[in-house]
Amino acid sequence: MTSPTVRRRRLSAELRRRRVQAGMTLSDVADVLEWSPAKLGHIETGIRKWPSVMEVSALLKLYGVTGGQREAILTMVRESRLRPWWTEYEDVLSSAYVGNEAGAIAIDTYAGMLVPDLLQVPEYTAAMARSQGRGERAAERMVAAFLKRQEVLDRDNLQRYHAVLEEDALRRAGSDPDLLHTQLRRLIELAREHDRVTIQLLPTAAGLHAGSAGPFTVLEFDEGEASLAFVDATHGGGIVESEEAVKDCQQVWRQVVATAISPEDTVTTLKRLSLLT
Repeated sequence: MTSPTVRRRRLSAELRRRRVQAGMTLSDVADVLEWSPAKLGHIETGIRKWPSVMEVSALLKLYGVTGGQREAILTMVRESRLRPWWTEYEDVLSSAYVGNEAGAIAIDTYAGMLVPDLLQVPEYTAAMARSQGRGERAAERMVAAFLKRQEVLDRDNLQRYHAVLEEDALRRAGSDPDLLHTQLRRLIELAREHDRVTIQLLPTAAGLHAGSAGPFTVLEFDEGEASLAFVDATHGGGIVESEEAVKDCQQVWRQVVATAISPEDTVTTLKRLSLLT
């Protein structure tokens, strides 16, 4: 079963598609069911996150959806209402992003001046949390949440995790040689031994580049679902859904990848840096 967050988005799209197939407008459906158009609109856009089985059953009856198709959609409703693990860590991570990350089949990420989240060792995550002014309890919770997130790398349906890592991100960790050495060993291990993980280093000498505006991640999904992007920011960032905006992020991603050194040269460089620490 995929992420409840992804299930909710698919459910919203499916209900919208079924309404259109039935030749009904939002107002038509609202009049028949005596709902407000806003309620139905929220269900179809995912703003209302958890429509009930009873509500969706009423919609499917109105749209003439029966048999196995009806049961498949109701199963999607039940799965979309499950409480996922990341809701326990909403104080230290973006639940909206992690919910999509957990259901992606491909993740392309550029983290700017930080080591990408899914590549961080606990010592790095804790140091990052403290640098952001978080207390020890919050730092511990962030470490726990990031370790849980990193399990996505071993999920069966993940096809690709591709990260571009700034050389400057490693230099900034160099103030603590033990931390840097531990982080380098983890990067080398993943780059060499994990067949779905690709890491490319972006040298400081590359200067300004297409990703200089800031960190972002592009997520791809199965079942023909549209890709999403997440653009990071100090206030927490946000999900990008429009097709044009996602394509812009994908174009920037291709440019960043082209600027970075190859995965093979990246491993060689990381090994050299490890020997120097």
